[in-house]
Amino acid sequence: MKVQELFNLSGKTAIVTGGGRGIGKFIATGLAEAGADLVIASRKFDRLEKTAEELRSLGVRCLPVKCDMGNRDEILAMVDATMKEYGTVDILVNNAGVTWGAPTLDFPLEQWDRIFNVNVRGVWILSQAVAKIMKEKGGGKMINLSSVMGFRGSGEEAHPALPYNSSKAAINLLTMNLAIKLARYNIRVNAIAPGFFHTDMMGYLDKPEAKPFRDAFLMTIPIPKMGEEDDIKGLAVFLASKASDYMTGAIIPVDGGMLAK
Repeated sequence: MKVQELFNLSGKTAIVTGGGRGIGKFIATGLAEAGADLVIASRKFDRLEKTAEELRSLGVRCLPVKCDMGNRDEILAMVDATMKEYGTVDILVNNAGVTWGAPTLDFPLEQWDRIFNVNVRGVWILSQAVAKIMKEKGGGKMINLSSVMGFRGSGEEAHPALPYNSSKAAINLLTMNLAIKLARYNIRVNAIAPGFFHTDMMGYLDKPEAKPFRDAFLMTIPIPKMGEEDDIKGLAVFLASKASDYMTGAIIPVDGGMLAK
């Protein structure tokens, strides 16, 4: 098989949670450019519909679905909507996630629960539902979005979000466990661990008053810049395609070398 065929996603259907903006949108765009039809899901439908229009302009189908990944009923309804529209799921990208900042000794339990409810429990609910579909069709690809913060602790001042790091560490182990348990069904499960990417959520770093912090932060990255769309979508296409058929259980950092220091 030639390289162009290995990476071709034409005729495939992909779900991307949190696909309306940021890294989720970057990945959805890459999958669409490789030929996949899409379902993009998020809590905010207005942003989803705008992104769906952009993806359709690439010549693929795209179904936007309002879905709170902290709500089991909405997750399963999104899977049902996918099956009604496309009849199958070939690729699942578990991208949606939340965080919350507060001092460690005062961190509210309800926010800890909210982060784990979306970042871990929701990923498990969706992965289990989609795995049943993939088993019946003979296989599929799952891509979980972890984080460099899933491998390390972080300072109180720079990143006061203890449960976020913990939730991403849980995603790393969930990825490896699912990879082992689902391999018999020809389902490959891998994860991407992004560093700091230039998204609207990180837009505060572009403000003039944030320059000292931004400069100090960039000094911790061997490639001293923030990630952009082209830095991640190619890897997502690779993990979604036949080119990665002999890979499962991998957690791949895309962080400018941050974890290597």
